Amino acid sequence: MNIVVNEELKAYIDPLTPEEYEALERSILAEGCRDALVLWGDVLVDGHNRYGICQKHGLPFQTVQNTRFKSIDDVHLWMIDQHLGRRSISDFLRGVLALRKKDIVDQQRARMASAAPAPAGDAPFDVDPPADTGAEEGAAPLPPPAPLNSREAIARAARLSSSQVVMIEKIQKQAAPELVAAVKSGVISINTAAAVATLPAEEQVSAANAGKNELKQAAKRVRESKKKPREEPAETAAGDDESSSDADTVQLLKERVLQLTAENDALRKQVAELQARLGQ
Repeated sequence: MNIVVNEELKAYIDPLTPEEYEALERSILAEGCRDALVLWGDVLVDGHNRYGICQKHGLPFQTVQNTRFKSIDDVHLWMIDQHLGRRSISDFLRGVLALRKKDIVDQQRARMASAAPAPAGDAPFDVDPPADTGAEEGAAPLPPPAPLNSREAIARAARLSSSQVVMIEKIQKQAAPELVAAVKSGVISINTAAAVATLPAEEQVSAANAGKNELKQAAKRVRESKKKPREEPAETAAGDDESSSDADTVQLLKERVLQLTAENDALRKQVAELQARLGQ
């Protein structure tokens, strides 16, 4: 059997850690390859690690064709859903996969809305649909996935909180590779990584190279620096109070002037009346 391993497709989901790979290898050596490899024509979609271990040790394995894949997007979405359904992956990877799913679904819906087929160059990898998958004619395509048009929807897909999704988005956009590697490996939490990701790239790299403790200290410094602006409004409010007090004083003085003017006018009137009486 000719099985094609596409390296980019193999790397689409983060690889196992050395410890996870060793555990899988021990399991297959003890119990054999229990789960069938999933193919799309000749292209291996699921089971790259199992396939490599079986090839290494000359062990037999089973394969199964997924007859519902019609495009590389279908393959990607299926791979993402398979991993999101597993409990062993980290929260960070869950968020990354859910955001990746959102991008694919958005692109699909945009193409459907324009009713135009996607150009060949739109595929992220050079994987052409197999000419013959061995599928039965008329196999039902995969149903279109529900849109992920809010952070809440993404969070539900990843089984995370909306705030965690926001932090993962920040890490993806702003974090240096060294910082991403630290959060992927579990050295630091998503919260810590999101805080450090707001620093300049060179500071992120320096903290990541220094290790876990320095990353935590860097995150602490970021959080403390964000508290300072909150104290400024209090100072501003004090300044506003002073301004308000000055304005009140001016207003009181104006009212006092008007009052004194009225009293002065009244006194002048009384003087005039007295003078008139004396003149009589």
